[in-house]
Amino acid sequence: MDWIELTSAEQLKQIKEKHGYSIIFKHSTRCSISLFAKRRFENGWADLPANTEVYHLDLLSYRPISAEIAEIFQVHHQSPQLLLIKDGECIYETSHGEISVTETVEQMTL
Repeated sequence: MDWIELTSAEQLKQIKEKHGYSIIFKHSTRCSISLFAKRRFENGWADLPANTEVYHLDLLSYRPISAEIAEIFQVHHQSPQLLLIKDGECIYETSHGEISVTETVEQMTL
């Protein structure tokens, strides 16, 4: 599985209109905690359903997109942060050391 780089408001619109699951991972490239959370998540990718789109947002390069995410999905901005989107709605969000593939997959089976 590969990251889909999240770089435009148009992509957010597509995520909002999509049926099924998408994941947005907000990452600060200057933060060691964020790097740790990203690597930990990547190590568990094999457990994600194959049809799940996984987006990566570089917060330092795309700050306005991060603000749009908070507004569109009604979440408080954090970094690192993972949002699980189902049918255009954020059904789960977590941050920092709480980010895990296992918990994300569990949320997908509720």
